[in-house]
Amino acid sequence: MTTTTADPLAAIAAAIPDFAKDLRLNLGTVMGTQNLTEQQVWGTAVASAIAARNAELRTAILAAARDHLSDAAIAAAKTAAALMGMNNIYYRFTHLVGQDEYRHMPARLRMQAIANPGVDKVDFELWSLAVSAINGCGVCVEAHERHVIGQGLKREAVQDAVRIAAVLHGIAMALEAEG
Repeated sequence: MTTTTADPLAAIAAAIPDFAKDLRLNLGTVMGTQNLTEQQVWGTAVASAIAARNAELRTAILAAARDHLSDAAIAAAKTAAALMGMNNIYYRFTHLVGQDEYRHMPARLRMQAIANPGVDKVDFELWSLAVSAINGCGVCVEAHERHVIGQGLKREAVQDAVRIAAVLHGIAMALEAEG
């Protein structure tokens, strides 16, 4: 199945196998949230689709996002996915190894894009939170959640971003199962 139709989101929904039809229904629901701005919804979707590691899903979400995001926002969402791909491994290790010494050592990993991501900092942090949820890094989830709440986002907005991440990850799994 190719996702080059006029509506890439509809095409990806149509590609979801019947055994995962709940995900098809959830996709429309989570993308239509009223708790997030359009940039927050689509940036979360881009970062999450990249983190979900399914080429068909990633291609469809990026194609659909171009109607909703600036080039700078797409680049920032990609940056969030890439940096969290690195950070989630590192910080999950420092937590799981159970040795406090590692937590006190400097990471020495370049992360300057976090300071100036090219979009509102709260949006970038929200996208980082969604990717961290997919990647299962509790340390990063806690840190990014604290930051976005501290910047004024409501818990319902955080929940909706994580719901987008969860649904897209589930869709990636369903597409892989059919692959």
